[in-house]
Amino acid sequence: MSAMEFYCPTCGKEVSRPSKTSDKAAKGVSFFPFCSKRCRLVDLNSWFESGYVISRPVEQQDEENVD
Repeated sequence: MSAMEFYCPTCGKEVSRPSKTSDKAAKGVSFFPFCSKRCRLVDLNSWFESGYVISRPVEQQDEENVD
């Protein structure tokens, strides 16, 4: 079984997924799926500045299919 590769959605740098038993993950140091706090904040700012939008309103059937 090969390991999956993950990439930061902001800068494209390869990111390793934290393990559930990792001390860093327990302390909240991991920024997964981002590579750093900076990339996480850049992404958040894009939402604030309307760089990202939801393509359509959420409908009742969408909420029912959340399973």
